[in-house]
Amino acid sequence: MNLDTFPSWLPWAVLSAVFAALTAIFAKIGVEDINSDLATLIRTVIVLISLALILFATGKLGRTGAISTKTWIFLVLSGLATGLSWICYFRALKIGNASQVAPIDKLSVVLVAIIAAVFLGEKMSPLNWAGVALIGVGAVLVAVQL
Repeated sequence: MNLDTFPSWLPWAVLSAVFAALTAIFAKIGVEDINSDLATLIRTVIVLISLALILFATGKLGRTGAISTKTWIFLVLSGLATGLSWICYFRALKIGNASQVAPIDKLSVVLVAIIAAVFLGEKMSPLNWAGVALIGVGAVLVAVQL
């Protein structure tokens, strides 16, 4: 891969996947002895504190500037969706195996591709759609217990 064409988002996406994997494992262990909603609250507080510290350390905490109504609406909706996702995820981890819950959770990749195509007008090639289909089938195959 030519470094000139190396996407700047790729290392962040790989790190996201690594941390998401660790999230599933740590959450499965952490949710064993407590209510899943309480576990979600604890996790959320930790995320909030961590982000506040990062913004403070980088000097960006007080520099929000003007935020449009549209931005507020979609960030609120995103936050609500995140909260609901985390609540459902922790409940699933509480009662299911992490090796089954995490792949089904990753069906979000398939849903994002479909929603991005339908509502955002993003274009994908037939090869890209084949990859999305394989992700969907793969997630289900990993999650199925035989």
